[in-house]
Amino acid sequence: MVTKDIMTPLVALLKECSTGLDSNEMSPQKKKDQNRNSIENIANEAVNVLWNICECSSRAVSIFNKEGCLEIVLKYLSRFSTNVDLAISVAYCLQTVTEDNPELLKSFSTPALHVLESAMLSPVNSMEYFLLKTLVAGTIWNLKDIIPSKSQAEIINAILKILSEVLEMDAGETVIQMKEAETQRIKTAAETEDTLQNANGDDLMEDDEMEEIPHRRKVRRKTFISDLLPPTDKELREATALLTAQQTALEIVVNMCCSEDPTDDEWEELSSSDESDAFMESSLSECGGQLLSPLCLSHEVHTALTHHLLPKKIFDKTAFPNSIAVDVCSRNPTWKPLIRKMNTVQCRALVCLQSLVSLLDVDPLGGPAALQALAQHLSQLLFSQPDFAKHVDFLEAISSALRALLQTMASKNIPQCMTPDQLMTLCTAGVHSSNVGVRVNVVSILGITGSVLAKEDGTLDILKTIGYFLLEVATKDPCLVVAGEALDALFDVFADGKEAEMASVQIKLLSTLKEFQPVFKMKIRKEGRTKYSPDQLCVLDNVKMNLRRFVAYQETVEKRLTT
Repeated sequence: MVTKDIMTPLVALLKECSTGLDSNEMSPQKKKDQNRNSIENIANEAVNVLWNICECSSRAVSIFNKEGCLEIVLKYLSRFSTNVDLAISVAYCLQTVTEDNPELLKSFSTPALHVLESAMLSPVNSMEYFLLKTLVAGTIWNLKDIIPSKSQAEIINAILKILSEVLEMDAGETVIQMKEAETQRIKTAAETEDTLQNANGDDLMEDDEMEEIPHRRKVRRKTFISDLLPPTDKELREATALLTAQQTALEIVVNMCCSEDPTDDEWEELSSSDESDAFMESSLSECGGQLLSPLCLSHEVHTALTHHLLPKKIFDKTAFPNSIAVDVCSRNPTWKPLIRKMNTVQCRALVCLQSLVSLLDVDPLGGPAALQALAQHLSQLLFSQPDFAKHVDFLEAISSALRALLQTMASKNIPQCMTPDQLMTLCTAGVHSSNVGVRVNVVSILGITGSVLAKEDGTLDILKTIGYFLLEVATKDPCLVVAGEALDALFDVFADGKEAEMASVQIKLLSTLKEFQPVFKMKIRKEGRTKYSPDQLCVLDNVKMNLRRFVAYQETVEKRLTT
């Protein structure tokens, strides 16, 4: 669509609608309202098209910048108090075009920021306005680089206050209440119709008679109810708006836990670390073997997150959707799509939990006992679903959260609560997933747990089971990213400890890795440039280098134990 120049007529239409709204200001009231509604409806559809195109095309975003679309859509947003639908469409569009768009940020004037501020601080608390305020909060977060440093703490608090209010609401109860309200409204409409029908019973005529007496009308139930109902179901819209607002709020929190990519120089340092360093001091071990860069959290965001009790509210959202709400929605075709939205909110909460656990200290998360309770909660969520492996989005989200939580607990020497049987059940199911992220997560979890067990006595058998499992993944998984993560997990599990040393000899770890080493090198050389990103290649190069070190280390272990 962009290639065929849809942006030219689309921008022209947006400008025409903007001009039309201005010209209506001096019209007679009735005509003005009619024209404005028509123009605003067209503008709403046009903004939706613009948003979707900009979501998919950087070229469209560039045209948005050059054609001054910002001023137009901000004018539409300023009408939020009279047309929330149009304002929501604009807010979606703005959240998209302001992301990683420094050129557009220069165009934001003080009046433009005031428009955003007014919408975000609207006193109206309907579900649709909660969605609007959440979307605008996301846009303002995207603009943080142009906000004066003296105002940033205040802005961050305002954003997180809104997100906190949205996440505090019980979406399941709201869905139930909205469905009851809809049922009552329809019942009232039917009773009203019956009353009118009974009152006019003597006047009802047959259809052929109605043609002769046009001023008399035969009342039919179906037609009358559809006349009373609004064109869209208000209650369904409200419930949908809340769920969307909660999903958006969770995504914004993840974005606030911003990811900063290492510079080229940092990657070069990672790739050329001194091979004389001790094995466990390798750069890959410091990175946890992740293919994602470390996250950072500013002091202001950290403080505001804990002040508004976001961690607790996010923990609550990781629970499964309210079963009564799910049942209510499942029995009504128009409400059934909300079940997927409720599941999406749960998955987003798990992803958000992963970020918080990775970034916050133990105390803001509630202390060691709270982390253990959280680990137990996640385990219960996982194993309460006998077919959890079939739900890929859920499995990826919860395995990511578990990975981060177990890593934090291990680093703080907090006892872990997953049993060996649970651990192997998760990993056996996860390693057969078609989702690479799931497979990476489960082998990492196995590495984290195994490294803890290696320091304990009486763990020889479980360490051997873990070792066999990780070797199988490292040598058989078709994805080098997963194979590299499995190797890194092996390095962690068998790096130290008497039990680990005995297990490594008994599972023939050294001979298997020596045999696999040239295969791994060849795969990186053959597939690396075509299948993997530069960042992934950098990590894989580190795994390759650490594999060489680990083989040398295992040779000394085996020699010591067999002589």
